[in-house]
Amino acid sequence: MRIALCQINTIVGNVEYNYNKILEFTEKARLNNCDLVIFPELAITGYPPEDLLTSRDFISYQAKYVNKLKDEIKDIIAIFGFVNIEEDVLYNSAGILYNKNLYVYNKTRLPNYGVFDEKRYFGEGKRGIVFGIQSGNIKIGVNVCEDIWYPEGVVIDEVIKGHASVLVNISSSPYHLGKVEERIEMLKTRARDYRTFIVYNNLVGGQDELIFDGNSVVISPEGKLLARAKPFEEEILIVDIRSEDVVSKRLLDPRYRFLVEQYKPEYEVDFIHLDYNIKENPCHNVTTHSYSIDSSVPEEEILSALIVSIRDYTRKNNFSKVVIGISGGIDSAIVAYLCTKALGKDNVIGVSMPSRFSSEATKNDAKKVCENLGIKYIEIPIENIFKTYLSELKPLFEGKEWDITEENLQSRIRGNLLMALSNKFGCMVVSTGNKSELSMGYSTIYGDMVGGFALIKDLYKTTIYKLAEYINKKEGFDIIPRSIIERPPTAELRENQKDEDTLPPYDILDKILKRYIEEEKSPEEISIETGIDINLVKNVIQTVNKNEYKRRQAPIGTKITFRSFGKDRRYPITNHFKYL
Repeated sequence: MRIALCQINTIVGNVEYNYNKILEFTEKARLNNCDLVIFPELAITGYPPEDLLTSRDFISYQAKYVNKLKDEIKDIIAIFGFVNIEEDVLYNSAGILYNKNLYVYNKTRLPNYGVFDEKRYFGEGKRGIVFGIQSGNIKIGVNVCEDIWYPEGVVIDEVIKGHASVLVNISSSPYHLGKVEERIEMLKTRARDYRTFIVYNNLVGGQDELIFDGNSVVISPEGKLLARAKPFEEEILIVDIRSEDVVSKRLLDPRYRFLVEQYKPEYEVDFIHLDYNIKENPCHNVTTHSYSIDSSVPEEEILSALIVSIRDYTRKNNFSKVVIGISGGIDSAIVAYLCTKALGKDNVIGVSMPSRFSSEATKNDAKKVCENLGIKYIEIPIENIFKTYLSELKPLFEGKEWDITEENLQSRIRGNLLMALSNKFGCMVVSTGNKSELSMGYSTIYGDMVGGFALIKDLYKTTIYKLAEYINKKEGFDIIPRSIIERPPTAELRENQKDEDTLPPYDILDKILKRYIEEEKSPEEISIETGIDINLVKNVIQTVNKNEYKRRQAPIGTKITFRSFGKDRRYPITNHFKYL
């Protein structure tokens, strides 16, 4: 049979848009003579709909469009994600639609860790589902996202009790670095263990902090990757499969016999017969490509993810242009590059706001970055505004030494200017803080932290440097000037200031941060593993924890690592625990 995996980019809450997207891709599948067209988890509502699900109006609204699909989709079997309601309980469900009949599978495994919060909204399904097509003697089991991550449960019930030779999993699996290959290896294991085809269809696009990478796949019963969709792009992936080979392979496989012998049923499985005739198609892969990103070059994967993230966040929130504070440092240069790639040079504005402490080198580099990218460059010196602040505050600060107060004033002036441009011209401010700085509170609340989106907030400083080198190599010239990469990082808020005056060197700091934030290791474990002094490790950890209040007031930003600040890591602000 010919299967179309529709890797689409939905918009949360825009049910009509998502409905039309489903119809558009269904028509493409029909024109390609497909038998089965598949869409991601919660394709009708967008994922994750979060507290939209508490609105009965929203649930009724999406139900109206589910019913419209019954009338519109003809001569093809469709599988799509929607919110089902049964006896006043909501379910994250897959709909199997054919000939105006809708058959429903309710997701059984509800993730409630990391960025997931599905038990807040949904009930757990109690039954599997397999539908059969007599003309091809094909049995297809359907499940949703998390269901397939477990070796036991509804998936194996659909295989053994329901005799499914093809498993369709509709998913909205968020991206983080390393997730793609982990996911594919898991799917290969399931295919080999169950001797079944795995047809895995994933969402693509950005939704607030989250990115969905696509990478939809079809895997053979031998665990071979038959086809793989493009990463981070919409696509319809069309594949022909012969499921009748599965039965003979199972008969000759002692591992499958062992699986059946050890099998303990957990779920009832509904079997649905569809009176559908498989179309006459040559049995070969229509789409023979197998796209991938080289996992040995994580910089390319990170760039692709960040570009999708800022493009979708900007456009889905009805902005066309962004404004960025360009300091002449590496962080703002990287952000400007990414925004330009995502939105086009005509939609990015770089604003340099030099102070009395800004060097000629950083001022020149700020301008050079904008010239290299072809984006609009604006310079607004802040000296006069700063003098006015100092003059007005002088009577109150009499007898007090210059300190972080005056440093933060400069940053807050810049934040005000950026927000003024945003308000006047309808541009979104993209902030430029990185994970190392945000971890340590090395940023000014209501200053350099202002913005609508913090694009690189989940990238460590050492990763930023690797990205800069990779970008220059990719572009074929130093689009990020060498002077920016080689200059010791500085905030330039006082004379001769360097980041290392306040922070440990970034190559040391990031080793501590990664192990503490992402791997939750103790100070002792980190010290032993890295050879870094235990007292320095403890000091870094305490600094991370006491700056939670700043991060709670920062803009949201793209999740790239396994554990980001925000949805992933939720640390109490009022908190007296200290490592001894």
